[in-house]
Formats: sequence, C-alpha cells, structure tokens
Amino acid sequence: MTVTEIMTELQAKGSESIKKILSKHGVKEPFFGVKIEYLKPIQKKVKKDYQLAKDLFATGNADAMYLAGLIADDENMTRADLQTWAQQAVSNNISEYTVPWVTAGNPHGFELALEWIDSPTEHIAASGWAALSNIVALKPDTELDMEKLRALLERVEQNIRLSADRVCYHMNNFVISVGSYVSALADNAVATANKIGVVTVDKNGTSCKVPVATEYIKKVWDKRGGIAPKKKEVKC
Repeated sequence: MTVTEIMTELQAKGSESIKKILSKHGVKEPFFGVKIEYLKPIQKKVKKDYQLAKDLFATGNADAMYLAGLIADDENMTRADLQTWAQQAVSNNISEYTVPWVTAGNPHGFELALEWIDSPTEHIAASGWAALSNIVALKPDTELDMEKLRALLERVEQNIRLSADRVCYHMNNFVISVGSYVSALADNAVATANKIGVVTVDKNGTSCKVPVATEYIKKVWDKRGGIAPKKKEVKC
C-alpha cells in the first residue's frame, strides 16, 4: 500500500465523534478520528515496512502516525529516526504509546530513553519514561542495567511531585512496570510506590484514572503468583 492509499482509507474511516473523544485525551490536529480496530487490517496487510512507516509519520496526521508505529521496523530505526519521531510526537497517543513502543524494540532505546527523560519538553520526557516502562516489560532481566534502574526509582521518588502531569503519570507507570516485571528490583519498586503514594494529574475531564502503584503491583503479584512473565509485544 502507498501513503496516498492509506491516507484515503483513513479519511474514509474517520469519525467526528471519535475525534472529540481523542481530542480530550490529548490528540492534536490534524487527524481524522480513526478507531484502532480500523488500523489493524492495514497493519496485518503491511506487516513491517520501515520506509512506509517513516512516510506515514511524516504526514503529521495523528492517525497515520499511530499506524506508523504499528508497522515500524523497530530494530532498523536509526537513532536519528527516533529522535525525529520523539520531537514531532505532540499528540499524547503518539508520544506516550507509538514512540515508546518503537523505541523499546530498538538497540538505541534505553540510551535514548535516558536522554529524553532529561528533556524540558513535556512530551519528550513523557516518551522517555514510557519507553523505559516498555523496555523493562520486554527485555530479559539479564539485559537490563539494574543499577541504572535502581537509580531511576530513586529519581522518581525525589522528583515525581515536581514533574509535569504527563511526565508524572509515566514516572508512576515506570514504578509499576519495574515492580511487575523485574524480579531483582521488585521490592525496591514497592518501596518507591509506598513513598510516592497516590499520584494525581489533570486528566482533562476524562474518566481515566492514575493507577495507584502499590495496588497495581499487588494485583499483578496476586494474579501471577509473583513477578509477571515478560511481554512478547507492547504494541496494541
């Protein structure tokens, strides 16, 4: 499929009612308001396509950018590609899902995520923390830098109340992800969760809630009888 063909299909599947919902969740124009269920058949047809993913992302259309993440060849994305995506991801669904998904599957992912969390730009820093959450959920513990992750938990404890809303939200998610998927640091994550307590951010009038890290980790442990197995895929 070509970019033109896909954009035509996305426009046909767009919905004003879906646009209103997505707008409340931080998706910014331009976009058509396409349900994810309509993106899946295109993903199934295309599978992975490095250049097509880049071209779709470059349209700046949030629906196309989300699809780009689904079909991206994560391992072959260059460092420059990921930097560009992070900078251009002004919609919450792209900065907090699409970019972190692809980054987590890339050899430069951990290094970039550590750089992004230092960014003064909220959506880039949020991408960094979300990418870290995905990385610890995907990669075997033997491939993780435990000392750096331990230091990041301490950083969350010290800075979460001082951080912008979207960054704060994904810091909390990072604690949950470490507590759920990293056996060597599970107790550290629970200790951090206990210290940060209930986290509150502005959800723009939506019904979405910030999960309480202690409660969420406990549910995972109760359900799995301990640490959860690593995920095979984070894209959805």
